[in-house]
Amino acid sequence: MRYKVALQRSEEGFSVSCPGLPGCWSQGTTEKEALENIRDAIREYLAAVDESLKSKEVREVEVTV
Repeated sequence: MRYKVALQRSEEGFSVSCPGLPGCWSQGTTEKEALENIRDAIREYLAAVDESLKSKEVREVEVTV
């Protein structure tokens, strides 16, 4: 999967968020580190969503943009 992320330079390095996943963000001292960290944050975010849906009836839909 591919997600758009918003990268912003900060005093400490870089902050990065994933607008498509509210509350999913990370940071790093370099751009490379920030992007590696957001990959981990996205994986953890999606794992938490999967866990929260285990007891629910779930469907998937396909969207073309």
